[in-house]
Amino acid sequence: MIPADLSALHLLLLFGAGITAGFLNVMAGGGSALTLPALIFMGLDSAVANGTNRLALIAQNASAVGSFRHHKLHDFPASIRMAVFTLPGAIIGALVAVRVGDELFHRVLGVVIIFIVISLFVSPANKKRTVEGLAGSTWLYPALFAIGFYSGFIQAGVGFLLIAALYHLGKMNLVRVNMHKVFIIFFNMVPTLLVFALNGKVMWFYGLVLAAGNAIGAWWGAHAAVRGGEKIIRISISIALLLMVAKLFELF
Repeated sequence: MIPADLSALHLLLLFGAGITAGFLNVMAGGGSALTLPALIFMGLDSAVANGTNRLALIAQNASAVGSFRHHKLHDFPASIRMAVFTLPGAIIGALVAVRVGDELFHRVLGVVIIFIVISLFVSPANKKRTVEGLAGSTWLYPALFAIGFYSGFIQAGVGFLLIAALYHLGKMNLVRVNMHKVFIIFFNMVPTLLVFALNGKVMWFYGLVLAAGNAIGAWWGAHAAVRGGEKIIRISISIALLLMVAKLFELF
């Protein structure tokens, strides 16, 4: 259903927010800190905004997976193996999300991501980063289950948590981290969208407009990640994390 009072300007703003968020999410994370307020500004309550945003995330991450594949950067068996571990947690988290709020968890996330950005720059120099396959800690898989729960519950900032887990526990370089990250998020967004939809928490028209923007931004975000390498990804992550911390603590 299309709202009767919807203006072309509102659609352009939502589409533009999607492009920006899609690029930011693939390069680093935190794009939902832009799109969720945009959806709420359009008149949606927080639960419906949370559900509607997931439609855009599916389009975004499908586009990013395609862009990475276009650059011949993919490892689908490893991506699927990791994504499967996030799936049970994601479904449980989504079932919780349609019933409770997330204000306190946002405060906790603000503290968590401060440590994530610090860890990306002070990690031990002798830690080996893999280029092919997985050579990480077995703690990666329990961490993926927990991140899956968070992804289903709140979602905003989940990219940062996946970056931290894949970088430190999976011992991957940041380009491959982003490659796996977009596949994992795509994989577990599908069932969580279904949970929100079955509970009437998705505004499909807004979601499709946002999805179009997210998909465009994500394609170019993956292109920039491959071309720019780890340096540009580190810079993007740092900027995105600091902006999201400021937003979570209501500094602007």
